[in-house]
Amino acid sequence: MSSRREFVKIAGLATMYVAARGSALPAADEPALGLIFPPLDYPIPPDAKRLYPTGVRFLGDGVGLSGGMTIDGYEEAIPRLIPAAERLAKQGAKVISFFGSSITFYKGAKFNEELTQRITKTTGLPATTQSNGLIDGLRIVNAKRVAVATAYTDIVTERLKIFLQEHGFDVTFAKGLGYERIPEGGATQEILFKLGADTYAKSKKADALVISCGALRTLDLIVPLENETKVPVVSSTPHGLMNGVRMLGISPRAKGFGMVFEKA
Repeated sequence: MSSRREFVKIAGLATMYVAARGSALPAADEPALGLIFPPLDYPIPPDAKRLYPTGVRFLGDGVGLSGGMTIDGYEEAIPRLIPAAERLAKQGAKVISFFGSSITFYKGAKFNEELTQRITKTTGLPATTQSNGLIDGLRIVNAKRVAVATAYTDIVTERLKIFLQEHGFDVTFAKGLGYERIPEGGATQEILFKLGADTYAKSKKADALVISCGALRTLDLIVPLENETKVPVVSSTPHGLMNGVRMLGISPRAKGFGMVFEKA
């Protein structure tokens, strides 16, 4: 009897803990969003469970980007996309997102769309990209004129400008940090805030600010930058997750993370 009482007590405490945390472990019946990262062995971004602590599982795989954020680097990595998608499908993903920005926009809007079509043709699953998350976010707030801040070289930043223009946006100013690989300490919160604020200041009062590169940690910068600029901020990882969750048929709204998430 005493062992049973102990079991009931422990079970009760566990229930209270789960209730307090919202969810201790992802439930097996939660729909899964599969994320294909440019790097190999890349962890699920902390943003995922901060934005969506319950209701979604996140699965990850990677293609490897040994050439860095360069055109040659992207070209070398793309052939490994479909095997990664197949692995995620076998793990139970219901939607697959190629979760890199520059690797999906670097050859334009048509190529970005073709990537999703190839994933769907092979796996039978709906597919999207992190770049689609940028477009999705801008459209939610009806932006037309945008300022663009990136981690990239001028060459790759120019490719993003073209991609956004193909989707009907006017890029009023763009600036990158110039990285092919982000060095340690090269993208601190202070650096990114200054980049975003300075870019917007030179944008002739754009309707929104885009911050592009999935490796940049921007979730906690969205609200401060919106307070500084008075316009919506759209960023690769947070709004890429929003886009993928929406495709699962789940509301992507989240409170406390800026204007776009409030309206999503």
